[in-house]
Amino acid sequence: MIAGTNRSALTGRLETTGIWLLLVAGAGIMFFPVYWMFATAVRPKDEVFSGTAGLIPSSFVWQNFADAIGRVPFLHWAMNSLVITVIAVIITVTINLLCGYAFAKFRFAGRDVLFLAVLSALMIPFQVIIVPLFLVVSELGLLSDYWGVILPRAAEAFGIFMVRQFMVSIPDELLEAARIDGASELKIFFKIVVPLSKPIIAVLVIFTFMWRWNDFALPLIVMMKHEMYTVQLGLNLLRGQFNTEWSMIMAIALLSLVPMLIIFTFFQRYFVQGIAGSGLK
Repeated sequence: MIAGTNRSALTGRLETTGIWLLLVAGAGIMFFPVYWMFATAVRPKDEVFSGTAGLIPSSFVWQNFADAIGRVPFLHWAMNSLVITVIAVIITVTINLLCGYAFAKFRFAGRDVLFLAVLSALMIPFQVIIVPLFLVVSELGLLSDYWGVILPRAAEAFGIFMVRQFMVSIPDELLEAARIDGASELKIFFKIVVPLSKPIIAVLVIFTFMWRWNDFALPLIVMMKHEMYTVQLGLNLLRGQFNTEWSMIMAIALLSLVPMLIIFTFFQRYFVQGIAGSGLK
């Protein structure tokens, strides 16, 4: 009996150790591209093109970051990206919450058909609508304008779907009790629904910030002037026809990760709960 118990305990420890080793290996594989960006950013420039670059740089040239910021208008690009991203996050998260709440808690004619139409938008590649989208933005006079990038994707089908799935779990009895007490629909939404939806709001903020900060295709067709370029467009501009300074590109790419890391660190406590509550696996 004791031997069987010891064997079970040993098996359990081995399984736990194996799981941890797999997790560490997976984390290492996912982190390696970021490490390689860092290693390339701090290498001596002649080492990048030597063909003998190892995993660890021969020396750490921190001046590469200062040179990169000094040679290109990175701070201006970052400010453009930040303005677009922050405004887009506020608008997109608000619209997604309102739409998801309507689909989850209101019954109206054609609700399921409309929801299926929203889901079908997920299957349409951006490349299919890029030409008509450009024509619409051009007719509205929004070329080389922040709003030309913000408004076309003010509502995300994926975000609406996540909010709807999350808000289905909010008890209808709670909302009915508020209505009986005389609360308006807007008051119910802002005083009851929104506080209960902090996890899914955190998920929307993280995803929307990531999508907008990393967006390349939409700013590429909208921003015609270099002074309106975002970080991603600026990185593409650094690719020379005959020579590419990879140390500079990797330094700027590494700096561009900082805002996303800050956002994820700030909202991570709600992230897992929001994903689980939305029913995504």
